[in-house]
Amino acid sequence: MRHNKKFNHLGRTASHRAAMLSNMAVSLIMHKRITTTLAKAKALKKYVEPLITKSKEDTTNSRRVVFSYLQDKHAITELFTVISQKVADRPGGYTRIIKTGFRASDAAPMCFIELVDFDENMAKTAKKAKRTRRSSKKAAASAEEAAPVAEAPAAEAAETAAPAAEEAQE
Repeated sequence: MRHNKKFNHLGRTASHRAAMLSNMAVSLIMHKRITTTLAKAKALKKYVEPLITKSKEDTTNSRRVVFSYLQDKHAITELFTVISQKVADRPGGYTRIIKTGFRASDAAPMCFIELVDFDENMAKTAKKAKRTRRSSKKAAASAEEAAPVAEAPAAEAAETAAPAAEEAQE
């Protein structure tokens, strides 16, 4: 019976798989985003998320346990200083997998895996408010109030740039 043996072996021996996942985890920690196949990304997610959880508690024992998996001093330092500070209040789900299509040579499904709190493009940004009939008057009034403030620095920059352009022509 194969109870509790639901692990993707990725077509590798145990030692090769452990070395590959360790190298991929170090790359993910150092670069914050890596591109790989979907199967490897899913295996890496299961490998690296417990290590990030372990890094929240900065003790000698937790550093030794994480080092036994990663075997890279620089990655351990990065994990316990930078990454653990960013994910301190997050209860899990430190990585995100985004599918990017299929590889040209063998049509393998490709994706990139990234640390959630380190992506500036997907960071929480203020969404534009929906314009309804009631809010359009308020939005227009607030835009008029903010417009003169925004124009003043631009006008000053244009005035200072004009003499510089005239000097360059002479």
